[in-house]
Amino acid sequence: MSGHAHRHGHGTNHPQPESEQELRALFEQPSWEQRYASKPLVWSGNPNPQLVAEASGLAPGRALDIGSGEGADMIWLARQGWQVTGLDFSAVALERSAAHAEEAGVGESTQWRQGDVRTWSAGKERWDLVTSQFMHQPDGGMVAITRTLAAAVAEGGTLLVVGHHPGDVDTGLRWSIGGALFTPEELLPALDTDAWDITLEVREREVAGPEGDPVTVQDSVLLARHR
Repeated sequence: MSGHAHRHGHGTNHPQPESEQELRALFEQPSWEQRYASKPLVWSGNPNPQLVAEASGLAPGRALDIGSGEGADMIWLARQGWQVTGLDFSAVALERSAAHAEEAGVGESTQWRQGDVRTWSAGKERWDLVTSQFMHQPDGGMVAITRTLAAAVAEGGTLLVVGHHPGDVDTGLRWSIGGALFTPEELLPALDTDAWDITLEVREREVAGPEGDPVTVQDSVLLARHR
């Protein structure tokens, strides 16, 4: 993982789709199985920066990583003392991430589940931290996913949802697909404001642009603590 890239989203390492059908296919399991199988490592292996920024100040407990990819965020959390569950719908990614966790010496602190968050439910399980880093869905679908993730957070726990801001299209690093990029405010309808302490921020950071020059990108951040 690039450390700053999305999981179920889009970007310059995915070719621009030429049709609506191709665009929709990018969000489905076969596309991601193919993507992970096409190379030994898709992402950089570094944890996502907003997760590090927020989870570093939390007391370790049980964490759930949605769209866990090759496991970089999970490994980082496990090294901080968390017991971590990863959910992804790619079998290739899950197998790879489990191997990475064993290599990192945190296999006993991690577990992996295959599932599609669009249809997944936490049931009676709850986690102290639920994190989604750069997952995107077309047509504003991240609102429904955020609502699902909120239901998995224990009382006193933390929900962290981070994505690419629509303004990033101008950097040349992203391309807009059917409303998949989101502002933090667009996720607010997913939460009961009486039950959550909510922070909505757009955070800037610098990354390498298409030509290798520094480019400022914006992360949409929803940070919520369950009362």
